[in-house]
Amino acid sequence: MKIESLIVAVLLACAVPVGAAESQVEYSPYAGRDYPTSVYWGDTHLHTAVSVDAGTMCTVGQEDAFRFARGEEITTTHGLKAKLGRPLDFLVLTDHAEMYGLMPRLKAGDSDILSQEKGKRWYDMLQTGDHDTIFAAAMEIVASLSKKDPPLKADAVVKKSWQAYTGLADQYNEPGRFTTLIGYEYTTMGGDNLHRNVVFRGGAALANQTVPFSQFDSQNPEDLWTALDAFQKRTGGEVLAIPHNGNLSNGRMFSVNKFDGKTPYDTELATLRARLEPIYEVTQIKGDGEAHPMLSPNDEFADFDTWDKSNLNGTEAKTPDMIKAEYAREALKTGLALEDKLGVNPFKFGMVGGSDAHTAMAAVEEDNFFGKHSGVEPEPQRWEHLVIEAPTPEFSIYGWQQAAAGYAAVWATENSREAIFDAMKRKETYATTGSRMTVRFFGGWDFGDADIKTRYLARVGYSKGVPMGGDLPKRSADRAPSFLVAAMKDPMSGNLDRIQIVKGWLNTDGTTDEKVYDVAWSGEREPGADGKLPSVGNTVDVENAIWADTIGAPELNAVWRDPDFDPDQRAFYYARVIEIPTPRWTAYEAKRFGIKMSDKVAMTTEERAYTSPIWYTP
Repeated sequence: MKIESLIVAVLLACAVPVGAAESQVEYSPYAGRDYPTSVYWGDTHLHTAVSVDAGTMCTVGQEDAFRFARGEEITTTHGLKAKLGRPLDFLVLTDHAEMYGLMPRLKAGDSDILSQEKGKRWYDMLQTGDHDTIFAAAMEIVASLSKKDPPLKADAVVKKSWQAYTGLADQYNEPGRFTTLIGYEYTTMGGDNLHRNVVFRGGAALANQTVPFSQFDSQNPEDLWTALDAFQKRTGGEVLAIPHNGNLSNGRMFSVNKFDGKTPYDTELATLRARLEPIYEVTQIKGDGEAHPMLSPNDEFADFDTWDKSNLNGTEAKTPDMIKAEYAREALKTGLALEDKLGVNPFKFGMVGGSDAHTAMAAVEEDNFFGKHSGVEPEPQRWEHLVIEAPTPEFSIYGWQQAAAGYAAVWATENSREAIFDAMKRKETYATTGSRMTVRFFGGWDFGDADIKTRYLARVGYSKGVPMGGDLPKRSADRAPSFLVAAMKDPMSGNLDRIQIVKGWLNTDGTTDEKVYDVAWSGEREPGADGKLPSVGNTVDVENAIWADTIGAPELNAVWRDPDFDPDQRAFYYARVIEIPTPRWTAYEAKRFGIKMSDKVAMTTEERAYTSPIWYTP
């Protein structure tokens, strides 16, 4: 063909007639996607030297925290070199609101602090160089934060520290590569842990229109919600709060009563909580909070990294009646009952994980775990060091009891503040105990076996149903809901054992119930007469801290239809994905230092993921 003819043919092909596009078949399966196609990994709960408790232990600062999370190497408090195996996609630094930034400015001799008698005394004690004197000052400073009133007039210190942080967060925010969401932790009630991480959608320009709301403003989380709601109305910005660590609240995190412990929730308060707290931190260093064996006796995976002896500081023993208001699954069930009564579900939350590390390092990989605080950095005997010293010794927490957890996984349209915040708000999130497995979960009425065979699973999921965090569409036919679930292993962790769907529902008499269904699993196993699936096995060589992926599967998927569906019952469903056993951080530690730990120390773990639920309303 002559060059002139070729040019004419190309020009004619490019001249698409008006209206022709509507009649053409879409060829590319990736064209026109407006739904999330990537999962982003981050930590929504990390402390640095700006937090008073961490600052007394000389933890590294906020800039190093950002650098570490995005994949750079830093030096720890004790001089160790540290780096993540894989960078994170986003990070929320949540330093304590109470006396925000006190320690760095106290050590630097800030004039606003030294002008006050107590501040000058603390400064002089820290300058002595005497270990006992410095320790006494640190303990006095930390203890002062549990009082109702602040120990110092520190408004100027807090404001300067907060604005220095928000500016640093803006500096390190790189949309598309590494996102820094601005946040802080509201730390209230001392031992009865009712803490919240507050996260802003915007940058410094928005966050600087306020300062962190602390327990010195109010110990009542309801006042925090009111303040955040007022902030949104005043600024036009958006903010959310993430409750965490309910397992140490001694029955207060998911109480059916208000903060006073006597007045039942009303519709107004339930609405406010549901709007401002769309997600919950279900797992972290201080134990796992998905389920408890007392509440879920038929769930063989319910007893996982359980901390259930006392409240946070070990000042009050745990009693069985407290457990009901501390764990995510039970709270989701309680929410169904409250919704039936109030018309609003205050506990309609999605799932995320966080570290709560006070080391400035979001390092929860089992082979790279740096612990709760700098006092338990890796060393031969840290497994038996005190992490939390309680007045009653039996409630103290030792190094080996720390859980190397967790991370927040977010399905978002891009790696940016706005997209990640919006995904959290709509609950399109899931939690893991540190592994980075990929999990999809959709619910609808029309999923069939053929849908799981496509490699365009998300397109099917969004077109025929709702993703994790959503509400099932109104039922239009006489059928049970169906769910599309798929999981792919973390290439740096173990194969997958099974996928389960956890269902909770409200009975007609006002009681609640639950059931765990195995919906996909590896190998040729079959459920026994009791309906339970046999164990996947265990290939861990504890002595050498290695395992073999000769069991389990690299990916699992299923379409599952609820066989026990009652159209008149409120219900929720979420997916739980469990890996085969792999070495726990304690096994890596024993191998690394050539030590023998007590027989009571667990040496293997079964990493897992918890998706946000999907709800059904009659």
